[in-house]
Amino acid sequence: MAHIRLPEALPGIVGPLTFSPDTAKPLLELAEVLLRGPNTLTSAEREMIATYVSSRNDCTFCQLSHGAAAAEHLGGNYALIDRIKLNFETAPISPKLKALLAIAGKVQKGGKQVTPEDVARAREQGATDKEIHNSVLIAAAFSMYNRYVDGLATTQPGDPGAYREMGKMLAHEGYVRANRDRPVDAA
Repeated sequence: MAHIRLPEALPGIVGPLTFSPDTAKPLLELAEVLLRGPNTLTSAEREMIATYVSSRNDCTFCQLSHGAAAAEHLGGNYALIDRIKLNFETAPISPKLKALLAIAGKVQKGGKQVTPEDVARAREQGATDKEIHNSVLIAAAFSMYNRYVDGLATTQPGDPGAYREMGKMLAHEGYVRANRDRPVDAA
């Protein structure tokens, strides 16, 4: 049961976003820019970063919904998403993405955990300053989103299958559009 009266039957972040439309708009727009806006990292790669950070924060809703979006971008490759969450260093992804995930993992613990060596590794693997910036910002933003979802004790289905349709919607429609038509029922 959520800590505050949220609209019923709306899982994860959807309940608080519906509860507070004035904060929903900028939060959704940020997610849209970070995960789907023009970028040299693919939407799948950015969703993988969001998924990895959310898994480290143990946020069921965010890791499964963004994992489903990443898998949708990858033609349904849920096995890869699971491998990244388990141990990205052994997953079949690019060395550049591994270096960016290492930075994201450090940001998840605390921004000051990122070292010059972490950034040098990313640069050695071809990451640009913009890609490093975006990886840090995705990790920081998703730590905030995870705490928002879990701090309000929102409803979070534990079955990964419950997130597949949501992942398709997020991958193809985006964050602003997918949530635009939700009813506002502030409790």
